[in-house]
Amino acid sequence: MKWLCRLYLKLIGWTVGSQLDPSIKKCVLVAAPHTSNWDYPIAMAILYSCGMRIRFLAKKSLFNFPLGILMRATGGIPVDRSKHTNMVDAMINSLRKNDELILLIPAEGTRSYVKEWKSGFYHTAIGAGVPIVLGYLDYGKKVAGFGDLFYPTGDYQKDLLSIQNFYRQFTAKYPEKSSLN
Repeated sequence: MKWLCRLYLKLIGWTVGSQLDPSIKKCVLVAAPHTSNWDYPIAMAILYSCGMRIRFLAKKSLFNFPLGILMRATGGIPVDRSKHTNMVDAMINSLRKNDELILLIPAEGTRSYVKEWKSGFYHTAIGAGVPIVLGYLDYGKKVAGFGDLFYPTGDYQKDLLSIQNFYRQFTAKYPEKSSLN
């Protein structure tokens, strides 16, 4: 699978920037900015080419047949956004009970423009006592990678500002949909 993903990335002109330290076994991996359906195949190719296996949250409708087969096979966890399902608590419990789990969460919660990010990624990391890894796709440079580990302090507003400032250096596929403009 690694070689296939590397070939795909080469064919579409993408490269891997900074990689995640392989000693990191548990974390919340933030995906931002998220403005396009292309984010999924590119991100998955980057992750697989780096030898990473992750779990990720995605809207429930993506898990219908036949796409659902691919979504589940690549680590997808369906989220019913129409209901309050205590997803943060479920993710905290998953991180606590697994020795190794990289949980990818799109901070914006959708590909559409949102004024404010969802806070679930942050509360999951705090509750599970794991670091946050800042994963990025930079469409301007066609490079993807990972920022330094971010250890949340418990001051959500201050930490969110730091996290969002990190992401301002990257170009989304559709910048007008990014909440960071």
